[in-house]
Amino acid sequence: MRLIEKVWFEQHPAKWLLVPLLLPLSALFWLLSSVRRLAYRCGIFQSSAVAKPVIVVGNIGIGGNGKTPMVIYLIEQCRLHGLKPGVISRGYGGNAPHYPYLLDDKSSAAQAGDEPLLIYQRCRVPVAVGADRIASAELLIAQGCNIIIADDGLQHYRLKRSVELIVVDAKRRFGNGLLLPAGPLREGQWRLQQADHVILNGVSTSDDSGSKRAGDVLMTLRPTYLCNLCSGEQVSIAAFLQHQSDGTTQVMGPKVNAMAGIGDPSRFFNTLAEYDFELEQSQAFVDHHAFSAQDFTAFTADLPLLMTEKDAVKCRDFAKDNWWYLAVSAEISREHTQAIFNTINTINS
Repeated sequence: MRLIEKVWFEQHPAKWLLVPLLLPLSALFWLLSSVRRLAYRCGIFQSSAVAKPVIVVGNIGIGGNGKTPMVIYLIEQCRLHGLKPGVISRGYGGNAPHYPYLLDDKSSAAQAGDEPLLIYQRCRVPVAVGADRIASAELLIAQGCNIIIADDGLQHYRLKRSVELIVVDAKRRFGNGLLLPAGPLREGQWRLQQADHVILNGVSTSDDSGSKRAGDVLMTLRPTYLCNLCSGEQVSIAAFLQHQSDGTTQVMGPKVNAMAGIGDPSRFFNTLAEYDFELEQSQAFVDHHAFSAQDFTAFTADLPLLMTEKDAVKCRDFAKDNWWYLAVSAEISREHTQAIFNTINTINS
């Protein structure tokens, strides 16, 4: 974890030096973002709607908090409700040949970004990336989509939205509560009151910690299976731990190496430990890291290497036979799912 993230989330002693130095920049950030919001509210900057409903899945801070699993969950639920969803994204880290860029089976993470490619490969729905989210949404509508899910974009006020969902990491929450760069927040916690639903990632319905609030939608991420990057073989966690395989890949067992290039790598490593994996070596990379084969030379070659699905989309071209990703799925109660779709059905009617 970078030093600044330790200051934001872990009360690192460096906060006594860095936070006072950065507070003037946070004040400037607050001023500029407030003026921008006011300009949209007063009509100086114009917001535009598209022909179909738009659901924004975003956050008020930076770093991983579970937006992508929530987007995937929404896609699955929209299909169950007879809708034809499509996903728009900024495509952070990608360099597409043109914009808006519609993903296809030949698309790479270098073109589209890791999260859009993950969503496309997992869900097989139309996904478009580009800074102009209105153009991306219109491209998906032309593909036959009748509901648009925006992966991030909460602060992209140029695109009018029908429903706002804000995802909050129940573990890290809002860090020190300050705006960038002295803290991790893009907008203050007041912004939660304007959302249609706040999704609290990491708190179950049986949790008694007091970290949940009335009205929060509770989401947990459940590991579902391990998938081999080379063969595509899927194995349950129990079978992997017990060295059982129906395919050709036999390098399994509880002792593994692990790496993660996500917003909070420790969440991934802790999940593996909770499921009885023994981490021989683990390495964290910055979020959206552009992986190359040289990043993996320090790992013990004869042990399986586990990673997130988001990292796997960037590693397939140079993956080894014993590299696996852990697929996770969002779990939300029927009651909370119905609450979300009651909101969606209201704007669809």
